[in-house]
Amino acid sequence: MIRKYIQTAMDHARYEILPDDGTYYGEILECPGVYSNAPTLEQCRNQLDEILEEWILFRVYKNLPIPQNDYLDIYE
Repeated sequence: MIRKYIQTAMDHARYEILPDDGTYYGEILECPGVYSNAPTLEQCRNQLDEILEEWILFRVYKNLPIPQNDYLDIYE
């Protein structure tokens, strides 16, 4: 279930090239605090995926709410 949630959340990721240094910035707005910055888009996506997984596991451990993603509830 976690992997499916991550894949769905990654579909909502937004990326941009930062004008200051040309690196890629990615974030998932539905998951506050989940963002990454890397020299390439592929690295940015990979980091964002890892950060999202850690964010989910932390929130489960602390019994914090996790927002639904496209009607997908991680606890189902």
